[in-house]
Amino acid sequence: MKVLIVSLLVCAMMSLTRAAEKSYIIKRSSSCPSGWTGYNGRCFLYVPTAMTWADAEKNCLYHGGNLASVHSFEEHQVIQSMILRKTHTYSVKLLGGSDAQQEGSWFWSDSTPFRFNFWSPGQPDNAHCLLINFGDQKKFDDQPCSYSLPFVCAKRK
Repeated sequence: MKVLIVSLLVCAMMSLTRAAEKSYIIKRSSSCPSGWTGYNGRCFLYVPTAMTWADAEKNCLYHGGNLASVHSFEEHQVIQSMILRKTHTYSVKLLGGSDAQQEGSWFWSDSTPFRFNFWSPGQPDNAHCLLINFGDQKKFDDQPCSYSLPFVCAKRK
């Protein structure tokens, strides 16, 4: 009888240990890499190096993501807060929006639908690549894609 109880206890301990290890692995894999900011199933990275839109997108692809897309006012605020933490200012940064292929047909480089419109007054004005924190209201603007600016990448957790 004692052997049976000991065997059951050993099995129970092994099961609990495996469950704890599995829980740790799942928890760890769902977090963002060091230096990234997590929000709503995605990770955001501020990159201070100024690049053109195309080079910034290539850099984000290298990190496993794309230039950041924005789908809600809350996401906009999370990205702004991250930029403020890193730069101590609400300076303009490139995001993943573009209408360079067809004027007025905006898309995100990560292929998600472009539904959140948060343009500054008078924008967009035919410049093709989207940036955040423009003007007094810190909204979207479009600038020529050849301009070099720091940028924000995003990827799924």
